[in-house]
Amino acid sequence: MKYFLRKFVTMAVTILCISFLVYLAFDIIPGDAALAALGTDVEPARLEALREQMGLNRPLIERYFDWLCDFCRGDFGTSYKYNLPVADMIASKLPVTVIMALISFVIMVAVSLPVGIYTAKHSGGRIDRIITIINQVMMSVPHFFMGIIITYVFGMVLKLFTPGGFVSYDVDFLGFISYIIFPCMAIALPKTAMSVKLLRGSCIEESRKDYVRTAYSKGNNTSRVLYGHVLKNAMIPVITLWGMTLADMLVGSIVIEQVFNIPGIGRILLTSISYRDYPVVEAVIVLIALVVVVANFCVDIIYGIMDPRINVGAE
Repeated sequence: MKYFLRKFVTMAVTILCISFLVYLAFDIIPGDAALAALGTDVEPARLEALREQMGLNRPLIERYFDWLCDFCRGDFGTSYKYNLPVADMIASKLPVTVIMALISFVIMVAVSLPVGIYTAKHSGGRIDRIITIINQVMMSVPHFFMGIIITYVFGMVLKLFTPGGFVSYDVDFLGFISYIIFPCMAIALPKTAMSVKLLRGSCIEESRKDYVRTAYSKGNNTSRVLYGHVLKNAMIPVITLWGMTLADMLVGSIVIEQVFNIPGIGRILLTSISYRDYPVVEAVIVLIALVVVVANFCVDIIYGIMDPRINVGAE
């Protein structure tokens, strides 16, 4: 219980610090949101009135705590550019980005788990060497370039989808999935390669320890030792990677959205940055940071469940 409470307090303090740093960063960035909204030819009196309306003349700490209280209630402010609630703007685009991240994560786990176990079980074999080479290539390719390759191969050559022909999930869900699977592949493949490499190395390292030799001495075969003893311990560092990867896929999907012309959070974020629409940018960045911190918290809790020695050491 102490372990859980300590991790929860750490998570809460981290989120609070990140939110303040994000708010501070946009406050000290050169530029004036009111001036960006009205243009450079605006009259000084009108500019000052808008600054007062936006609350830009109030002290930083006062503005931050008001913003934080509203954020905790789900009120992310009003867009400077579109004069719409930021929460509504994000809510309309967030499902696309979240679905992409979740599908990418499922692809990564579904592929990396059996492939990683197979390569560890047949370490040094021909297939293992081929998979290792493929992993090295995929790990070196950035998300956006992988997206370009997939667009060319599956879209322009094989004609399996129409590049730029995005279909919304509320219009045609099957059409949405058939299109979204390709950007999800672009997000998942580099992370899958990393996961396979880590799982393979972790299984091989665990298989050299004394408890494995003891398990073999009791008459267990290779499969029983691997699945019954080695895999449980080998999965601990892999779960760490998966937790960070899930958050990273959410961020990576923002970049991939631009490659595949997908109207998700990435489009809102880039547009808001160009217009200095700080309420939107702040909300998106803090939400992304929240996902990262919560993912780390969940990984720590899973640690404690899989290996009780971590709880004992923490207490």
